[in-house]
Amino acid sequence: MSKAQTKEQRLAFTEEARKIVDQLTLEEKVSLMSGNIDIQGIPPEKISEVLGGMLASEDAHYNALPYDAGGIERFDIPPMKFCDGPRGVVCGVGKTTCFPVSMARGASFDTDLEEAIGHAIGREVRAYGGNLFAGVCINLPYNPGWGRSQESYGEETHHIGAMGAALVRGVQAEDVMACVKHYAFNDMENARFKVSVTCDQRTEKEVYLPHFKDCLDAGAASIMSSYNRYNGVHCGHHHYLLTEVLKEQWGFDGFVMSDFCWGVKDTVEAANGGQDMEMLWTLEFGKKLVQAVRDGFVPESRINDAALRIVRTILAFDRGHKEYGMSVVGCRDHIELAKRAAEESITLVKNEDVLPLDRASVKKLALIGSLAKKPNIGDYGSSRVRPAYVVTPEEGIQRAAPDLEILYADGSDIEAAKKTASEADAVVFIVGYNHDDEGEFVAVEGTDNYLGATGGDRKQSLGLHANDIELLKAVGPVNPRSTAVLIGGNMIMMTEWIDCVNSVVMAYYPGMEGGTAIAEILFGDVNPSGKLPFVVPVKETDLPYVDWEATDQYYEYYHGYTRLEKKGIAPLYPYGHGLSYTTFGYGEPTAKVEGNALIIGTTVTNTGTCAGTEVVQAYAGYINSAVDRPVKQLAGFARVSLNPGEMKPVTIRVPLEKLEYYEPSTRTWVLEHMDYPIHVGGSAAEKDLKTVTVAL
Repeated sequence: MSKAQTKEQRLAFTEEARKIVDQLTLEEKVSLMSGNIDIQGIPPEKISEVLGGMLASEDAHYNALPYDAGGIERFDIPPMKFCDGPRGVVCGVGKTTCFPVSMARGASFDTDLEEAIGHAIGREVRAYGGNLFAGVCINLPYNPGWGRSQESYGEETHHIGAMGAALVRGVQAEDVMACVKHYAFNDMENARFKVSVTCDQRTEKEVYLPHFKDCLDAGAASIMSSYNRYNGVHCGHHHYLLTEVLKEQWGFDGFVMSDFCWGVKDTVEAANGGQDMEMLWTLEFGKKLVQAVRDGFVPESRINDAALRIVRTILAFDRGHKEYGMSVVGCRDHIELAKRAAEESITLVKNEDVLPLDRASVKKLALIGSLAKKPNIGDYGSSRVRPAYVVTPEEGIQRAAPDLEILYADGSDIEAAKKTASEADAVVFIVGYNHDDEGEFVAVEGTDNYLGATGGDRKQSLGLHANDIELLKAVGPVNPRSTAVLIGGNMIMMTEWIDCVNSVVMAYYPGMEGGTAIAEILFGDVNPSGKLPFVVPVKETDLPYVDWEATDQYYEYYHGYTRLEKKGIAPLYPYGHGLSYTTFGYGEPTAKVEGNALIIGTTVTNTGTCAGTEVVQAYAGYINSAVDRPVKQLAGFARVSLNPGEMKPVTIRVPLEKLEYYEPSTRTWVLEHMDYPIHVGGSAAEKDLKTVTVAL
């Protein structure tokens, strides 16, 4: 464990940090609170030119080197050295390990794997000279059309919190500060600079904030505030969110940084609200903040608090820190970890005796779709990683089956694709999205979009492109051994074409070794074990409505699978769904209280003919609640690997506080004393679950 991984370890540096802060001038303390690029001296008409020049070219891209903030040389306080994420370290060109996007890793439901990925990322951050990783993205998509939802882990707060906490632990074990983002309610891309999100207090407390607390409880050193407003107030200024909740109620010991360039709008409001550091430019802090203190608008005690938080955190992480050379960047061990993540993430959604493909009987394979030949690792925004290579699906399939004859069609000519499919022993379609369809969107006035891609929210539809739907409907039925491999960062609607193909694989954006993993799944070299971290509805209208260009957006209490269950609407595929090439049987579940936790137990048996891994999911039922609550909600999960015929016990521990609801009238959390149905199984679907009742 890192010497700074826990809050208690960091608080041991408080007195040393205070002694340093007490000796600093006001100007020095304020200098700790800003990025070291001072834009205040640049004429307004030149800002876009400077920004475009920094970010436009491939070898001088966004965050090519760690970004500096703060630092006091005379006291040997190094600056924060910021490296973005989350699918790897954004720094460098042609070296960094590119993992699958977080949404894919969420499908693994593997916190041990996510912690190992955190270790690898932490090592690469240190190799680049960084000491802060701002890639723990845990925003919860209210609607899967959110363009950057690929950077988060799914739609479920407990699951997101568990995965994010694992990444925090891994990164910080390598003496790298983990920054959790974007706090809070940052679930719309195109309108993120203008939208104000509103919701009731139970929605806030129970749905949109718990996963942030989970990451702080895991020891996260930093929080990044978001661009959007909450209840009309910019989140980077929000006294309630930044001071009352984060620092007072949750006891956060670290520092808050703004999102880059435009995250602070008002010097006084931001400083008094609890913002500790303005990144990347010095726009509202710096000289303006010094003057605000001297004029009495910001108390110097607020500056002292921010400086103490920053210095204490730096001392804890940088004194005697671990060091790594560039040999760890993109090393074989990290690439193998990226491949394992893709293997565990890829989800078998449908399979009518098509997969795995048999090399002995499949001599000709029709590979259809332009994405089959394209490196496709996701968003081109601030999370973009530039690895040494990317294995495409075509390359992966050809390497996995060197003697296979691949008949390729890009899908633009339906009749040609039909002919290709009819001549093959099996068909694999590669369809879905790329960086132009979804992701971060920032257009800088006077320059081209510096991201080099369109990105943004999926405003038109949550389904495939019209040409892909036409392709699957027309060509899928031509060959009875047809598989659609979907590429994308969140849920993709399937209703229009699901009956036209015999199997469906969700590959997400699977990282630099994605093509290898896709081929391994298709040919059965790896048994799929991924589970959908979102529900797939029959109709888009089953999900909450979002105006992606809104200035005001209301978030309801229910979204995703909890919304469908509350309304009694059957999904096309349930939350947590994922097939295997083997089958699993569950014993009767047990549930008992031990101390401050609910202990849920079951047994799982591999009832099939090959080794496989199951994700055991435990849901707490609230049908007996006196207040409006979900029918059931994910409370815990565990992965278990089994050989054919093997049985293993599985235990899931659920802290009782995770079963509480928030009572706004008393501002307290309440654990109801009632009978709780506890559902255990392989997905959220009733048919996949066994139930036991426990009284609390």
